[in-house]
Amino acid sequence: MSFVTHDVVNQPEPLVDINLFRANRALQDALRFNLPAFDEPRFHALGDEVGSAALQRHAQLANTFTPELRSHDRVGRRIDQVEFHPSYHALLEAACRHRLHGTPWSERAGGHVERAAAFMLFTEAEPSTLCPISMTYAVAPALRANAALHAAWGPGLASTRYDARFLPFDQKTGLTMGMGMTEKQGGSDVRANTTRAEPDGEDGWGRRFRLTGHKWFMSAPMCDAFLVLAQGPGGLSCYFLPRWRPDGSVNSIHIQRLKHKLGNQANASAEVEFADASAWLVGDEGRGVPQILAMGALTRLDCALGTAGLMRQALSIALHHTAQRKAFGKTLAEQPMMKNVLADLALESEAATALALRLARTVDASEHGNDPHEALLRRAITPVVKFWICKRGSHFAEEAMECLGGNGYVEEHGEGIMARIYREMPVNSIWEGSGNIMALDLLRALRGGAVADALERELAPAKGANAALDRTLGATLHAVDGGTDEAHARSLARDLALLLQAALLRQHSTDAVFDAFCASRFPSAPDVFGALPPGTDFDSIIRRAMPWEST
Repeated sequence: MSFVTHDVVNQPEPLVDINLFRANRALQDALRFNLPAFDEPRFHALGDEVGSAALQRHAQLANTFTPELRSHDRVGRRIDQVEFHPSYHALLEAACRHRLHGTPWSERAGGHVERAAAFMLFTEAEPSTLCPISMTYAVAPALRANAALHAAWGPGLASTRYDARFLPFDQKTGLTMGMGMTEKQGGSDVRANTTRAEPDGEDGWGRRFRLTGHKWFMSAPMCDAFLVLAQGPGGLSCYFLPRWRPDGSVNSIHIQRLKHKLGNQANASAEVEFADASAWLVGDEGRGVPQILAMGALTRLDCALGTAGLMRQALSIALHHTAQRKAFGKTLAEQPMMKNVLADLALESEAATALALRLARTVDASEHGNDPHEALLRRAITPVVKFWICKRGSHFAEEAMECLGGNGYVEEHGEGIMARIYREMPVNSIWEGSGNIMALDLLRALRGGAVADALERELAPAKGANAALDRTLGATLHAVDGGTDEAHARSLARDLALLLQAALLRQHSTDAVFDAFCASRFPSAPDVFGALPPGTDFDSIIRRAMPWEST
């Protein structure tokens, strides 16, 4: 007699081969609100590709077969190259083809909003390969400060072609750029940098320097060039550092080792040394910090976009799993407490999407026009958005993982997507300034103009719609106008983020979503998911968030 001991039952099918754009109502509504005339066919095509089994397979392989450093060749010559799995290059090719890097700077108004929404969608497929994409987006406009470099490199940075070959820039069909700011002794305090820049003449790219020093973190070291900070004759300045010199020789950028990180596995982060490396001044001497802050504002946007995309991916997986998995006679999604958790996660995900895309609209508006409100709002809410969305990411991922139980905790050679999301979340909170840095930046922004008036205008659509919200709104605007001490800056950033999210949900989400968000976020901030109050319309909120395709 034979016994069947291992029939696999009650295990959900994977979430694969769906159009991630058509399945994301929150993103559709937020995009229409911020850019009514967006290119809808573009997003249907992108949604199909990023939701495909093929791209998910590339994500799995790129994170399983991680980058490897090749510091020397077989006979001992330094080559300082990083070798990636072919799937890494396939993901980069797709990201460039979908215009996620430098192309918005050469596009019409609305390009930054579309790019932001597309960045969120692509993050659902694979986030860590977007690091060089994000850096290329952020540094491309900085090159305007050196007209010769901008003319030479701009077309390649805006190209929709990805070229992985290690060649001089003028022999390639597409270019990417990175950033190198952090040093081991200073971290976020870049004024403590010790890398030296010594004058080395002048040529067609402007004033040339020789750099000697190091960078403790320089991600994506196979980018074609980097913007770095170094101490020059006129103080801390910004320099353009290519992998190849104009004469065709390889620049003296020595990759010492690759970081062994918690997440962000497909992307290489390196420690590097500069040994009389050739670099060119970008902008004015002594103005390196303001230039870095301008670039950092754009990468902070991407941190928020990336976290919002990861939230949506984790939510979709949790909803898909609990709708199929049964326990105690019914699906997990039918259990009352699980409904509460899923609905709360759906609120958080939609609010993050709404706030991140609103920040992208301030970037687009201030780059394509002269709207004082949008410019002031961009400066004021960038640290707020980056602080709160990224701070919520890890907590969100942990709760979503619990929805899958042990299955969520198991990685299984890269197939366990939820575990990969959980490991990825902290990088967006740390990169480009952790929570305290964002809160300090908010305090600086509050000194830059009539911020309270701009915020009051932005929050007006929600005023009067909820009593608890109104009380929080009054107290928060008073704190903005009257000043907040450093010890309480994080609380102010949180409260502003929640108010902005509520105002946006009021304008382009459902009453059920808005009412539940206000009831659970005001007057006290949320401390645990799954504590939505009695009377919440769980079914409506969950139905809106389900990863079902809609036209």
